[in-house]
Amino acid sequence: MDKKEIKRYVFIAFLAVAVCVIVQNFGLIQSFTLTALKALVPLFIGCIMAYIFNIIMCFFEKHYFPKKNTGFIQRSRRPVCILLSFAIVIAVIALILNIIIPEIISAIKIIYAEIPPLFVKTKDWALKKLEEYPDIYKQLSEIELDTNSIAQKVTDGAFGFFNSIIAFIGAVTATVTNILLGAIFAIYLLFRKDKLSEDSRHLMNRYMSEPTTKKIYHFFSVAHETFTGFFIGQFIEAIIIGSLTFIGASLLHLPYAAMCGTIVGVTALIPIVGAFAGAGLSAFIICTESPKQALLFLVFLIILQQLETNLIYPKVVGSSIGLPGIWVLAAVTLGGGLFNILGMILGVPLAATIYKLYFEHDTINTPDAKPDALKSDVGNNNSKSQTAKT
Repeated sequence: MDKKEIKRYVFIAFLAVAVCVIVQNFGLIQSFTLTALKALVPLFIGCIMAYIFNIIMCFFEKHYFPKKNTGFIQRSRRPVCILLSFAIVIAVIALILNIIIPEIISAIKIIYAEIPPLFVKTKDWALKKLEEYPDIYKQLSEIELDTNSIAQKVTDGAFGFFNSIIAFIGAVTATVTNILLGAIFAIYLLFRKDKLSEDSRHLMNRYMSEPTTKKIYHFFSVAHETFTGFFIGQFIEAIIIGSLTFIGASLLHLPYAAMCGTIVGVTALIPIVGAFAGAGLSAFIICTESPKQALLFLVFLIILQQLETNLIYPKVVGSSIGLPGIWVLAAVTLGGGLFNILGMILGVPLAATIYKLYFEHDTINTPDAKPDALKSDVGNNNSKSQTAKT
C-alpha cells in the first residue's frame, strides 16, 4: 500500500468521523453557526460597502491629478478619493430623503384629515341601515358588553404595543450599529486593498497549484467585471427611469411628481420587482389626492415600463449582464427568498457570473470551438516537446 492510498483512507476515515460528530451535535453546531454568522454581519456589510465604494473611488483616482505620482498628491490620493466617495453617497441619500420625507408627511396629513369625515359617514350609513332592520337593531341593543374583559384586552394590547416599540427600537439600534461597524471596516479595506490583494495572491501562489490559481483569478475577474457592469448600469437605468417618471408626472400635472420620480428611481435598483413596488407606493400616495390621477399615473407608468424593458434596460444593463430574462427572474426570486432585498440585488450579477463561466467552459470544451489562445498554447507545448526530444 503506497502513501497515496494511505492518505486517501485516512481522509475518508476523518470525513466519516466528522460527519458522525456533526450529526450527533447538530443542534449545538447549528446554534454556534448562527451566532457566528450574526457576529460576522458587520464584516459582510463592510465588504459589500467597500466593493460598491471602490467603484466610485476608482473613478476619482483616475481623475485625481493622474499625471502626478509623487509627493503630496500620491499620499493624499487614496484618502481624498475615499472621502469624496462617502461624501457623494451621503449627499445622494440626504437628497433622496429630503425629497421623499416631506411628501410622505404631506400625504399622511391628508389621510389623517380624511379619516374622521369617513368615519362619521360610515357611522351614519350603518345607523341608517340598522333602522331598516329593526330586529337586528334590537338584538344589537340587547348585547351586554363585558367591560372587565374589554379593559383586560386593551391593557394586553397596550403592553404588546409597548413591547413592539421596544423591539423595533432594538432592531433599529442593531442595524445602525452594524452599518457603522461595516462602514469602518469598509474604510479599512479601501485603504489597504492593494496590500490585501498582494497578500492573497502570495498565499494562493504558495499553497495552490498554478492551474487552480489561474481558475480562481479568472473567476474573480469575470465576477468583478459582471458586478461592476451591473451596479453601474443599474444605477444609470434608475436615474433614467426616475427622471422620465418625474418629467411625465409633471407634464400630466400629477401631484407629488418629484417624490414619485424619486421612489420609482430608488426602487428600480431592485431588478424586475422594484419598479412595480415603486409604482404601487407612488400610486397609493397620489390616491390620497385623487383616485383618477392615481389611475392615470399607473397607466403612464405601465407604458413607461414597456419602453424601459424593451429599449432602456437592454441597452444600459443587458449588455453588461448577458443573462436571459428567465434567469434574471429566477435569480431575483431565489435571492429575495433567501436574503430579502439584498439577495434580489446581488442575485442577478451572481447568476450572470455563473452563467458566463458555464457557457465559457462549455465553449472551451467543444472540439471545434477552441479559442486561439488555447491553440497557441497547444502549439507551444508541441514545439517544447519536440525540442526536448532533440
